[in-house]
Amino acid sequence: MRIRLRGINSRRKRLANGTVRTYFYAWKGGPPLRGDPGTPDFVASYNEAVTKRIAPPTGTLLALLFRFQESAEFQFGISPRTRKDYIKHIKRIERTFGDFPIKALDDPRSRSVFLEWRDRLAQTSLRQADYAYGTLARVLSWAHNRGLIIKNPCAKAGKLYHGSRANKIWQDDHVSQFLRTAPTYLRLAMLLAINTGQRQGDLLRLPWSAYDGATIKLRQRKTGAYVPIPVADALKTALDAAPRRSPIMLTNSDGKPWSESGFQGAWGKATTRAGIRGLTFHDLRGTAVVTLARAGCNEVEIYSITGHKPGDVQAILTTHYLPRDAEVAGNAIAKLNAYKTARGDQKEDENLPTTLPTALKMTKLKTRKS
Repeated sequence: MRIRLRGINSRRKRLANGTVRTYFYAWKGGPPLRGDPGTPDFVASYNEAVTKRIAPPTGTLLALLFRFQESAEFQFGISPRTRKDYIKHIKRIERTFGDFPIKALDDPRSRSVFLEWRDRLAQTSLRQADYAYGTLARVLSWAHNRGLIIKNPCAKAGKLYHGSRANKIWQDDHVSQFLRTAPTYLRLAMLLAINTGQRQGDLLRLPWSAYDGATIKLRQRKTGAYVPIPVADALKTALDAAPRRSPIMLTNSDGKPWSESGFQGAWGKATTRAGIRGLTFHDLRGTAVVTLARAGCNEVEIYSITGHKPGDVQAILTTHYLPRDAEVAGNAIAKLNAYKTARGDQKEDENLPTTLPTALKMTKLKTRKS
């Protein structure tokens, strides 16, 4: 008799001795299952996991964590990548505060308990401490909106990590050096990223069927935005010459689609080989925005390529990706000079005093005559 177990997730891992082993979990992010599929031990461990998930303990923070993960906000309101990150941090919260009484959340001292937990996490990583604490704050905010708790003790705590990648831009010499030293299959990834401004996850999943010889059409996984991107000449040359060893555009040395961790590892080695430090693949999205702005593209034109939300384009240019860029400033002055020349203002400007003392003398002379 065959029994169909729903939601089982599997992952393959290569062990230290070189063999590959498959691990099974009750669901994505769920507990590991014992034994081999089809065995009584396997079925028993699956039933135990499902039972615990269906009937979480009441009156504890663990119950709120379970209910949040079953909510529409968690299941459909965030991207799969964000949901995966949340699960990782929710597990961390479960280990520390799973049995924390819900009633204790009303006590003002609970805020100090959670902040001290964040401080301990910060000893390893400020960013991870912020992510974990932010996840807890999000869960409690959801519970507060649902009337499950009276207040959210983790609200408005600020952040510990204040780093910025605003100035992390791949310059032309960085790109050239990478293209000279990187393997062919990573050069295509570079050209795709810098000419489209798309996220790593979307590019790693991009199929050849999305390219018709002139345009790449994709739907961003994070935002759901549909983005048709006319292909630049350099990218078109690379795409037309690339071997199609898989339905997916970007493949590893074996011609197979990348896993995110595998791609990040290979990309890191390639940048090290090229002598590039402090820049990541994610910085290419910002570099694409800067390059389009340097080329004179307006906000609407940039949005049509990168797929950013319209209301965010100006903030992205002025705050995140384009902080006082010298080349853009030079373009602005060149446009100003061209504008004045077209109006005939150049001749008038030539008659104006060029130094402050000269201007003051002219002003006094005019005053005496009047």
